[in-house]
Formats: sequence, structure tokens, C-alpha cells
Amino acid sequence: MASAVRIFFRFLDILLALLLATMAIMVFVNVVLRYTMNSGIAMSDELSRFAFVWLTFIGAVVAHHHHLHMGMETFVARFGRRGRLVLMGLSDVLIIGCAAVLTTGTWKQLPINASMNAPVSGLSMAWVYGIGLFTGVGIILITVERLARLLAGRVTEAEIRSFCGEMDPAEGVRGGGE
Repeated sequence: MASAVRIFFRFLDILLALLLATMAIMVFVNVVLRYTMNSGIAMSDELSRFAFVWLTFIGAVVAHHHHLHMGMETFVARFGRRGRLVLMGLSDVLIIGCAAVLTTGTWKQLPINASMNAPVSGLSMAWVYGIGLFTGVGIILITVERLARLLAGRVTEAEIRSFCGEMDPAEGVRGGGE
């Protein structure tokens, strides 16, 4: 199971790199065309915006998996181990709630977005904004797994240090990356 998760997040890393490269190339080519030939590719602008939306939402899932989102580390660091675990649990419950709102809202908006097409490419807007489903469900799954490990007492010290924003002295980086 752990290797399947690792492969999945490696795939997402590659997908993010491809989205970023595609977006950069489309924007660069359009800038060059505008300055050299006084024209551009209209679809390039639209598709680069869509790639940016996907990049942001997929990146949120990857960042959540690697414990890279902002936290209230100064506040959390004032607590002992038990307090940190309680705050970790509360944080997980809040994250699940917010991700559930995102998922539900995206699901309810999907029929509206499916009825609209992008002005230039004609792509259904459900493909653009439907990525909220992936993000919401992905964050919920990651957080439920973390919460289950917390409740079972299987949280590592590295994860607790990471939650508090403490550096791992051996690695020189924040602890608990995976």
C-alpha cells in the first residue's frame, strides 16, 4: 500500500511539472508571438489559465501529503506532547470539515459548470473546476488516514515535530515528509 501511495504521489509530482512546463511554454510562445508578429494564440491564454487552476489544486493535495501547508507553529510549539496531539486531532477534524465543504460545493456546482463551455477552446468548464473534487477527496483521504493513526497512537515523533514546525536536526529540514 505504501509503495502504491508513493507511486501515486510521484505521478502527481510529474504531472505538476508537466503542467508547469506546458503553462510556461504556452505563455512564452504567446509573448514572443505578440512582440515579433503582433499576434498571439488565443487558446494558449485560456489553456494556460486552466493549467494554472489544475496546478494549484493538485499542488494543494501534494503539499498536504508532505505536511507543507502553513500552520500556527508558534502557538502549537508552546504545548507539550499531549497538547500537540490534541491540537493535531482538532486540526485534522477542521481540515476534513473544510475539505468536505469544498467537495460538496464542487459537486453541487458541477452541473452548472458542465452546462458552460470555455469561450475559446469550447472545453466544458466542468473539466476546469471539477478538479475541486479531486482536491477535496484527496485531502479528506490523507487527513482521515492521519487522524486514524493519531487515534490509534501510531503518530511518529517526526510527524509531531513537523506539526510544530520544528526542524529535524539529522536532515536539516522539517520532519515528517511522508
